[in-house]
Amino acid sequence: MSEVLTKSMARNIFYGGSLCFIAIFVGLSIHSHRYIVTTSTADAELTEAVAEGKKVWERHACINCHTLLGEGAYFAPEVGNVMERWGVLDDPEAAFEVLDGWMSSQPSGIEGRRQMPNFGLSEEDTRNLAEFLLWTNKIKTQDWPPNDAG
Repeated sequence: MSEVLTKSMARNIFYGGSLCFIAIFVGLSIHSHRYIVTTSTADAELTEAVAEGKKVWERHACINCHTLLGEGAYFAPEVGNVMERWGVLDDPEAAFEVLDGWMSSQPSGIEGRRQMPNFGLSEEDTRNLAEFLLWTNKIKTQDWPPNDAG
């Protein structure tokens, strides 16, 4: 073999390597999409109430204080598993009642404790937020968060 790398050899290596890595990238993208759709959210049905609950979550910028599945600020507790911690994972009405009670009691006024504002959510917004939090609790997160308290 020649000690010299010609222009055509360099071009062929570049194009061949590029095509190889593009094929790998496309394959991994398809695999990731299939995993997300069929595995991680298979038990969590995405409904209109869940989508509206996410809008409530975004409108009030809850992620500025709370984490959701590890993403967000670490000022307030993780809420990706809050419905499980509250013991209302299988009862949407109980989830609404507990969340409504919690939200309406804020700020708690307990000295030395961080205070959550009272957003004055409507019953519909609270129900939708409860549905969203129930949905996030059903996502298969590969044991995240690492402990029950988030």
